[in-house]
Amino acid sequence: MVIVLVGLAMGKDMTGLLSLLSEGGGGGLPAGQSTPGPVSAEDAQLADFVSVALADTEDTWGPLFRAMGRAYVPPRLVLFSDSVDSACGLTSAAVGPFYCPGDNQVYMDLSFFRDLRTRFGAPGDFAVAYVIAHEIGHHVQNQLGISGELRRRRAGLGEAERNALSVRQELQADCFAGVWGHHAGRRSLLEAGDVDEGLNAAAAIGDDRLQRQARGYVSPESFTHGASEQRARWLRVGLSTGDVQQCNTIDAPSL
Repeated sequence: MVIVLVGLAMGKDMTGLLSLLSEGGGGGLPAGQSTPGPVSAEDAQLADFVSVALADTEDTWGPLFRAMGRAYVPPRLVLFSDSVDSACGLTSAAVGPFYCPGDNQVYMDLSFFRDLRTRFGAPGDFAVAYVIAHEIGHHVQNQLGISGELRRRRAGLGEAERNALSVRQELQADCFAGVWGHHAGRRSLLEAGDVDEGLNAAAAIGDDRLQRQARGYVSPESFTHGASEQRARWLRVGLSTGDVQQCNTIDAPSL
């Protein structure tokens, strides 16, 4: 197990952390976790990019929350491989990046980003940034009280209904990722082709495409994140509008 707790993403210089990782030092690790071993130059570069992208999301959500009369509290970032123990339980790297509302932490498995390029055919920095912004979208849902409301709604529902609600929650996180992308573009941070990279990444990890790759057929009733077309479409809504109010997938009559 290799776990690194980076801390609050405040746009800090990550050089010291990456140096520590390369040396295999153990300072700053959570109690009871193992000491990281040497990391590759690729992983060090990825870790740096993840930290910078996460910090940039604050430049979007901080002002948007203030406009809503709220205070945005950034999540903490955890980089891991193999498996990680969180307030949401012990999770293996097979799950990929995730957000845990129980501890307000974003968990990033760097190997997933390599898979995004090689296995899912979604290369590019903005593809990585989209995944990060999607998980931040779940943090935004938690801070706005949406996650708690959905947990209450799930009580007593059957599996198919729970899955359908999960799809709505995931599509909203995609839309929120697009909101970040819209405002990043207004800060002149996007380059030609970035939007296409993000849309390609969203489509690449749609439930229908993943199920077809894994078992050769699709079971829509078992979808938990949304079809490729839905994921790309709701990301595009956020990218084109930059408006949180346009991301109400929870109560939308159709997706």
